[in-house]
Amino acid sequence: MSLNSTPNANRIHISIFGDTNAGKSSLINAITNQTIAIVSDVNGTTTDPVSKSMELLPLGPVTIIDTPGLDDTSTLGNLRTQKTYEVLNKTDIALLVCDVTKGFTASNHGILLKIIDKKIPYIIVANKSDLLQEYNTKPFITAVKDALSNSNTSSNSISSINEIIFTSCNNIPSINILKEKLAAIKPDKSTKTPIISDLINENDIVVCVVPIDESAPKGRLILPQQQTIRDVIDSNATAIVTKDTTLTNALSSLSKKPAIVVTDSQVFGSVSKMVPEDIMLTSFSILFARHKGDLATLVKGASYIEKLRDNANILISEGCTHHRQCNDIGTVKLPNLLKKYTGLNLNFEYT
Repeated sequence: MSLNSTPNANRIHISIFGDTNAGKSSLINAITNQTIAIVSDVNGTTTDPVSKSMELLPLGPVTIIDTPGLDDTSTLGNLRTQKTYEVLNKTDIALLVCDVTKGFTASNHGILLKIIDKKIPYIIVANKSDLLQEYNTKPFITAVKDALSNSNTSSNSISSINEIIFTSCNNIPSINILKEKLAAIKPDKSTKTPIISDLINENDIVVCVVPIDESAPKGRLILPQQQTIRDVIDSNATAIVTKDTTLTNALSSLSKKPAIVVTDSQVFGSVSKMVPEDIMLTSFSILFARHKGDLATLVKGASYIEKLRDNANILISEGCTHHRQCNDIGTVKLPNLLKKYTGLNLNFEYT
């Protein structure tokens, strides 16, 4: 897959962590051989996580995320550090960049424990190694192992995959070694469940039901709909796109029975009444829960709705950024659906 054909969520996310002036931005520029990140001797030059999508051989399409310094003591330092820690949630490979002349700091140690806890493949990059006296690397390695040992984390966490690489941005061979190590721990995203291609055959017809209301984005389809249609086309099948209000006419106009109908979940009930029992029916949400998450766990979580009691507290957390509409799914549609289904008085909070 090329960069342009790879959705952001399917790229390998390489996140760069470390203290201020550890050389994170310089390292990014050296790895990519491009001037992507601003480099300065001023502390706190990188003030927010910055993402750059690119093709990085031999890894392929990647998103590199540069983060603020973990030891930022400025007025907004705590908020910036919190943002940095949040980046871990979308990290496939972590590079912990340490200024080897300053040793393995407490903030380095703190983020490393989080990385290990989340089971993220990582490399500790001991940067500025050209400044070491007589290139003595042993004290830094010992400091890392001692820190892990004192944290009840085995020093075996530094294995053939999770290594300490000594680099200098002025030393191209050391950067090449780092890139080789990155390639060696490339996460295998091919094991993911496909979006829909495993459910259909070549020349099948797939009907995609896309309701258009005031909460639908103007002039475009949302990404899950786009990606589903693309997966259908890549499978040499045919995608038919229609609104829920025109579904019955669309089905009757087809000379061949669809293999499957995929609908937006908000109209699942009405669509299910229109689709014959002998045609498979699912939703974009279910396809992507299967593709990107753990569908079995989500089904188990949904079953908990049956256990809700009056005045139960429910937290609705959304992972997307958008302008709220009058029929917003998180603050309006989901609460109304839950209240209607359970018949209970429920208390909602939103993040």
